[in-house]
Amino acid sequence: MATIIDNLSGAAAARAARHPEKQKRPDAPVLRKPEWIRVRAPVGADYAATRKIVKDNNLVTVCEEAGCPNIGECWAQKHATFMILGDTCTRACSFCNVKTGLPGPLDADEPRRIAEAVAAMALEHVVVTSVDRDDLTDGGAQHFVDVINAIRAVSPKTSIEILTPDFLRKAGAAERVIDAKPDVFNHNLETVPRLYLSIRPGARYFHSLRLLERVKERDPSQFTKSGLMVGLGETKEEVMQVMDDMRSAGVDFLTIGQYLQPTRKHAAVDRFVTPEEFKAYETIARAKGFLMVSASPLTRSSYHAGDDFVRLRAAREAELARR
Repeated sequence: MATIIDNLSGAAAARAARHPEKQKRPDAPVLRKPEWIRVRAPVGADYAATRKIVKDNNLVTVCEEAGCPNIGECWAQKHATFMILGDTCTRACSFCNVKTGLPGPLDADEPRRIAEAVAAMALEHVVVTSVDRDDLTDGGAQHFVDVINAIRAVSPKTSIEILTPDFLRKAGAAERVIDAKPDVFNHNLETVPRLYLSIRPGARYFHSLRLLERVKERDPSQFTKSGLMVGLGETKEEVMQVMDDMRSAGVDFLTIGQYLQPTRKHAAVDRFVTPEEFKAYETIARAKGFLMVSASPLTRSSYHAGDDFVRLRAAREAELARR
């Protein structure tokens, strides 16, 4: 059964403005969500306090831009994932709800504002991601470095996790970010290789895999992390092969979550993967040697990232003790 979620209204027009490149696509059916996917609307004083800090510092969060289903829970706990390099992406991935188009110039004051927000929220762990900026000669690498340095200057005890674009055709860009020594370097493969042309057409699977491998080659002490969406038509065997590819690249932490379709113009959900299947994926991934695995319908790259980072360090220490 399909449920129509878009109407010919101001809200629909706003969605069209966010994704003009998708408007000529035929509408895809939107499946009704099962009970295990449903979440509560964001409310509460702590949620409001986090929102105020974000707005007062004129910051962008992927929580809002990507329509994350966990925003209520995370913001109530004063956890937010900051999105740098603007709010407009140069890619047009068929799964993503971030606005696409021609971005504006970089905001040189953004690193300072993010650092001040981290301090104001007293974050022990912060996640910083970005849009793709294919228009920049370094893909935004130096801006990542500036943000990392600004956070370290005002909040040196805060662990820093970055979720980067692929820096495709940007020679030396990834190395610049690696050398800034974030605690966790995350880059999502997103889906299986067979689906890249339809789901992630501007990216290249093996380039993304090689990026993760280069992090470990250049700085083995950095944790690496990558994520997959399921429910797009992939097979179990294909997911297991991606797990093997990630382990060959030295990836420490795997996240797997359910793809949720933002609008009728985005890629359709093929099916809703059951909680039992997610549990099976977690068991398989742990058997393959990942230090950490988070697999559930609502798992997202930065979901519970601070708590997971503590467990990730403990898992490494336990592994080293066994050697």
